[in-house]
Amino acid sequence: MDTESYRLWYDYSRARDLMFKATNSKHAPWYVIRSDDKRRARLNCIAHILNSIPYGRVKHDKVKLPKRSNKGRYNDQAGLRGMKLVAERY
Repeated sequence: MDTESYRLWYDYSRARDLMFKATNSKHAPWYVIRSDDKRRARLNCIAHILNSIPYGRVKHDKVKLPKRSNKGRYNDQAGLRGMKLVAERY
């Protein structure tokens, strides 16, 4: 943060509040995300956006896969040894 913006902090905050007051409406509301903790702020933002989307289950036909060909077969898991994998949390 530059020193000039730090000096004008309250002026910026007043301008923000005036903008919110002038532009906040029922059909286009502002949402504020507390962002002292950036990781939590991002997760809260993503969760908020996903919760605002209507969701309904979609029925899918069961897919039947053909048998895998043995042509060119090799151990594809061996190439992953020593790699950093994302943890499976779900």
